Amino acid sequence: MKFLIASDLHGSAFYAEKLVEVISKENADKCILLGDVYNHGPRNPLPNNYAPMRVAEVLNGIKEKLIVLKGNCDSAVDTMISEFSFIEEMALVSGDKTVFLTHGHVYNKDNMPRTKFDAVIYGHIHTGFIEYNGDIVVANTGSLSLPKNGTPNSYIILEDNRLYLKDLDGNIIKDVNL
Repeated sequence: MKFLIASDLHGSAFYAEKLVEVISKENADKCILLGDVYNHGPRNPLPNNYAPMRVAEVLNGIKEKLIVLKGNCDSAVDTMISEFSFIEEMALVSGDKTVFLTHGHVYNKDNMPRTKFDAVIYGHIHTGFIEYNGDIVVANTGSLSLPKNGTPNSYIILEDNRLYLKDLDGNIIKDVNL
């Protein structure tokens, strides 16, 4: 199964529509959004084409492909415009590897979950990377709409025990085997 993992739309209709294009181009089976879907957050500027209701329309249109995690900027009211649920965090098995997914405001490279996983993937900090923490792969999707620290708008592909960090043109920034 091919997973496209992205985070931090922050209400950008422009990047929500880009996400749909990327899901199609990548031929992803599922898209896992790691939170901060509609609200731009008080510390962030307004993203390109800030329109949370339009983001809801776009995402509701692909709800069968979505698994959505709750970020620190997501609230109970967001569920009222969503035809999908927000979950706190999740674990999945890819091949023979276990992967923990979360928004990143609680668990991240500086505060790893107690359960040992082969990989931990999160968003929240808007800076895409893949690195090792001991023998565990730690990855951040970056942000679709508001990347920081000079990193590009990015997402992650998880397929066949391999992680790919890609920019929105599909160029591989970094890849590793789990």
